[in-house]
Amino acid sequence: MSDERHEARFLPRDEPVQLIDASGTATADDQFVLPSTDTLLAAYRGLVEGRRINDQASALVRQGRLAVYPSSHGQEACQVGAALALAADDWLFPTYRDSVAVIERGVPADEALVLLKGDWHSGYDVRSHHVAPQATPLATQLLHAVGFAYAAKRRGEDTVVLALCGDGATSEGDFHEALNFAAVFHVPVVFFVQNNGFAISVPLSRQTAAPSLAHKAIGYGMPGQRVDGNDVAAVLAVLGEAVDRARSGGGPSLVEAHTYRMQAHTNADDDTRYRERAEVQSWVARDPLTRLHAHLTETGALTPELEAEYAAAADETATAMREALNADADIDPEDLFRFVTETRSPQLDDQWQMLRGEIERTADAAPGGIR
Repeated sequence: MSDERHEARFLPRDEPVQLIDASGTATADDQFVLPSTDTLLAAYRGLVEGRRINDQASALVRQGRLAVYPSSHGQEACQVGAALALAADDWLFPTYRDSVAVIERGVPADEALVLLKGDWHSGYDVRSHHVAPQATPLATQLLHAVGFAYAAKRRGEDTVVLALCGDGATSEGDFHEALNFAAVFHVPVVFFVQNNGFAISVPLSRQTAAPSLAHKAIGYGMPGQRVDGNDVAAVLAVLGEAVDRARSGGGPSLVEAHTYRMQAHTNADDDTRYRERAEVQSWVARDPLTRLHAHLTETGALTPELEAEYAAAADETATAMREALNADADIDPEDLFRFVTETRSPQLDDQWQMLRGEIERTADAAPGGIR
């Protein structure tokens, strides 16, 4: 293969892959095929639930039941696509903004939000769900994902790892190290960058001068692809190809989804300080939920009965979230030490005994010795 052809197979398209446009009309593509109707209906159900999760979580923040919530409102196509693109035995490595993807992979909503409540641990059993803990530090989960994928390859397992990150994470050194190791050792991992335009308040133009984030892939020796991140059909098709490639021994890939963060970075952020309302409103017409709704309604696949079923299921999820997070936690201070290691070390036990003594002394000093 000539150098020119070799390089061309690593380069992304000039325009992101799109299979359903903003009006809901299917668009032909020479490489990617529109997913089946059943798959699109499953994706739509996920979008409905994802939007409901985002709305309910934001309400719980205002009620003081969640400490913080990084909403993925407007990015649900990436969230649902990431969850559906994987097989049951594959693994997802999410970021702090990927609660919807975590829940769509089967983690109960109330368990997925424990971390954002400020409680201990990640809140769910990572092994039973094949979902790594949500990561707050930028890009650290990429190194963990690559290590996990490398170990799976060494063991001869048929496992693909999907590593999520945002555009801001591509400016971190961990991003470079993860992609370089993955390419050199040919590990079955797909890097999925949700480019939502801002790393908190820093626009993409202040992070990179590359034509796109997907163009970074060629520098590591892996293929890169761009996709319309608000088109769940295209996300499913592009991620599906990358996952299949990794599973068949083709090595890692980088997929960049072009989407937008419709709400603030978190509830603690004032996004009016760094972006205009007109810019935000311009993305309303590209909403992934209304886009797929228009397509499935036009084709006759989405009936009023199915819509009612999906809405009811989403409401059940929201109800479970409210009930779980409105319940007062039964806090045991020893949990700080109980789950650090499988067998508690003498040093940890000494620390627990010290804390225990302080708790008892404080209780004894209270009026009436109330504990």
